[in-house]
Amino acid sequence: MKVINQLKMEFLSLPANVAFARVAVAAFASQLDFTLNDLEEIKVAVSEAVANAIVHGYENSPTGIVRVLVTLLETGVEIRVEDNGKGIADVKKALEPAYSTDPERMGLGFVFMQSFMDRLHVDSSPARGTRITMIKNINNRGAAAASQGGH
Repeated sequence: MKVINQLKMEFLSLPANVAFARVAVAAFASQLDFTLNDLEEIKVAVSEAVANAIVHGYENSPTGIVRVLVTLLETGVEIRVEDNGKGIADVKKALEPAYSTDPERMGLGFVFMQSFMDRLHVDSSPARGTRITMIKNINNRGAAAASQGGH
């Protein structure tokens, strides 16, 4: 797959950076032929991934570093969100709908990532951190929505 463009960014694990990451990634991804709906779905998925790193990975400590790598490909976009936080002991369990280690949270972050992206892979180990890789293809669901009159 040919790489068209790439963006790397790092920021502190501050809640304010969730909004920054979602807007920056969507603006970068807009170089490809995504629909507005696709870009909104990318924003939600990025928000959830970055929020997970901050809330769960770093347990809301503002001193962690969240890394985001966005690669634009001919076929779509690959987004990686990484942290060096506490990691996930049971990734399979964490991917279950409504599962959360925090009773204050709904546990839908991975559900949103899975439903809005075409592929989701979570690589994590306790005390070493987590890497979430998401892929959104161009004209996958976007073409179906456009043919039904929606954008």
